[in-house]
Formats: sequence, C-alpha cells, structure tokens
Amino acid sequence: MVARETQSGAFDMPGGESSTRSGGRPIDLDHLARQSMGDRDLEREVLDLFIHQAVAARDLYGDADRAERLRLAHALKGSARGVGAFGIADCVAELENRPDDAALIRRLSRLIDEVRDFVAAINR
Repeated sequence: MVARETQSGAFDMPGGESSTRSGGRPIDLDHLARQSMGDRDLEREVLDLFIHQAVAARDLYGDADRAERLRLAHALKGSARGVGAFGIADCVAELENRPDDAALIRRLSRLIDEVRDFVAAINR
C-alpha cells in the first residue's frame, strides 16, 4: 500500500486563526466546509457537538467561579473558531479578558441562540 500525500490542508489550522470570514451568517459555512473537507455528515456532527458544548458552557457560566469561567471561555473559543462561529469566538475572547462583564455574557447567550437557530434551520 502506498501512502498518499494530500494537499487539502483542511485541518492545518483547525482554530481558524487565519481564515477569512464570510459575512452575514452566524456560522461561516465556507470555513466549515474547508475544515470538514466538504463532508456534510461531518459538518452536521461537529455542529451538533458544538451546539451542545456552547449551550452547556452558557448554562454553567453564570454559576462558575472566575477560574472556571476562564476555562469555559477558552474552550468555547477554540471550538467556535473550528466550526466557523466567529462571532461567538470573538465574544468569548473578550470574556477571557472580562469574565464578569454582564453585557458580554448576555451577548454570548444571544449569539449562541442565533447559532443554534441557524443550525436548526439548515438541518431541516
């Protein structure tokens, strides 16, 4: 069996740090397609996992101490960048600097709802 080298690079930068954003949607579907190498089933699976993680983080955030808030924000930031939820990633990046900012917490909750609703709509 001969090993084949691929030029895809889809997972070379899983955090999305260098990806450009396609505007208007709570999930950058172009970024997600690159990350999943166009595998629609994989896209659905990672989006479902992300939604569960985001909702769980939101639910835990309010009662968490500062250290736990920072951990939740950091973990969610990486996952959000990976799936192309850059609005959430930017919000939790700010929360890493101001983990007790009530306005940011409300914004994060709203962004998570937008992503959840968007994913539900594209999965119909």
